[in-house]
Amino acid sequence: MNKIEVKELYAEYSDKDGKFLALKDVAFNVREGEFVSIIGSSGCGKSTLLGVLEGIIAPSSGGAYIDGQLITGPETNRAVVFQHYSLFPWMTVRKNVAFGLKQAKHDLSRSERYAISDVFLKKVGLFGFEHKYPFQLSGGMQQRAAIARALAMDTDILLMDEPFGAIDAKNRANMQELLLSLWDGDGNSKKKTVVFVTHDIEEAIFLSDRIIMLTNSPGQIAAEFDVYFPRPRVHSAIREASEYINLRNKLMAIFYDENIGISANEEYAI
Repeated sequence: MNKIEVKELYAEYSDKDGKFLALKDVAFNVREGEFVSIIGSSGCGKSTLLGVLEGIIAPSSGGAYIDGQLITGPETNRAVVFQHYSLFPWMTVRKNVAFGLKQAKHDLSRSERYAISDVFLKKVGLFGFEHKYPFQLSGGMQQRAAIARALAMDTDILLMDEPFGAIDAKNRANMQELLLSLWDGDGNSKKKTVVFVTHDIEEAIFLSDRIIMLTNSPGQIAAEFDVYFPRPRVHSAIREASEYINLRNKLMAIFYDENIGISANEEYAI
């Protein structure tokens, strides 16, 4: 069952220098519970595409749909994690997480919001820091707080825009494994539908069920690849696999081909 559908999507900007086409005829679906990564070089329209799915960017033509309904603005059925944490500096960690809950679930009391916040702070390893302010935390801890806030909202859809881009390599790997463990849950709970924007090919392979690569500007779909590695995943287990190396090399070949066109699926098919 498709949770998200993107149909013939064009996104164009206008400024004093004229018009700029960011996305051109983008179309794809995301199944319910699927983890899909969008990759491509800087300026290819990845964040614009995510903005359309958030409902904060209106496409020039075409559209994006959730459960068959056209996205016309932000809604509480999807949560967003940004690259730069987006925590309120005047709120404690607990209050930051509770704020997201307040927006998504209006019927909860303050004590109920705090109780749920503490559950998710424990999940991301931040319980004991709930009364700290963002400036008192490291970058990785701030990002864990942002993830806790998004997950606590218990939305069907999680949109993530290069959330680990500013984190060092070791903590980035730890955060990736943490994200998958929280997304996968206990194997019995309903998985979130995730759209994850990144320029990191290895990150996309590790996290995803499917990878969609955009061309250079204007962004079009250059190729799509299914990722078949079994879950749960740990970095040490898959990076030495020949299948991982083959997929990474194929993606890198597309990524560095400046003349790549819409026929890339055929040329680079696995």
